[in-house]
Amino acid sequence: MNTELPGASGDPDLQALVLVAEDESEIAQILMAYLSRAGLRVAHAPDGRRALEMHDMLKPDLVLLDVQMPQLDGWSVLSQIRQRGNTAVIMLTAMDQDLDKLMGLRIGADDYVVKPFNPAEVVARTQAVLRRTAGANAPAHKLLRVEGIEIDLDHYEAAVCIDNTPRQVLALTLTEFRLLAHMARAPKRVFSRAELLAACLPEGETLERTVDSHLSKLRKKVEAAGISGLLEAVRGVGYRLGSGA
Repeated sequence: MNTELPGASGDPDLQALVLVAEDESEIAQILMAYLSRAGLRVAHAPDGRRALEMHDMLKPDLVLLDVQMPQLDGWSVLSQIRQRGNTAVIMLTAMDQDLDKLMGLRIGADDYVVKPFNPAEVVARTQAVLRRTAGANAPAHKLLRVEGIEIDLDHYEAAVCIDNTPRQVLALTLTEFRLLAHMARAPKRVFSRAELLAACLPEGETLERTVDSHLSKLRKKVEAAGISGLLEAVRGVGYRLGSGA
């Protein structure tokens, strides 16, 4: 397997979230390293059942899905993903897969890659599928508005917009913006630390208390701009965007 990392990408698929559903940890880690280097966010599911749970929880832009996995195989996972929506899927298949199965892939999957593969090729195929499916899967609006905060997903900008006061752009780090945007997609929902970690801090940060630190800084910035009570800690569970006062 070629291990030379590709250069960072300037493509419009930057910051898309890719779920790597692969039970072989070495392969998964290599794929995640390449995808991260290309500017993509990554999350890992070690088996089919966990892949479906994470698909439902994280709403990834694309799933790299191994055919042969424990709990549920890739075919079962693909079938259930297709029942839930149009998430882009690239199948990872072994050389000895039957041709009729590969034909079946063309019906339900967006692409497939045969093992052993060059990780750089997987990244290229991932970027191509993301570009191809971006129009169909893009949200109708690129702006999120929650309790006086306007979040521009295209320009990675968040601003406080309160009646009769000047618009204030928040000086957020990329991680703080990711956390705010992720939670703003489902106001009032409680997000666990583990979920926020997987969705917004996938690049090697593994301690859940890291989420607390980032959210504490985010809360202070929002409150300094005039909105209090928006970000709430739910004891023993996680965080949610509550009603700002």
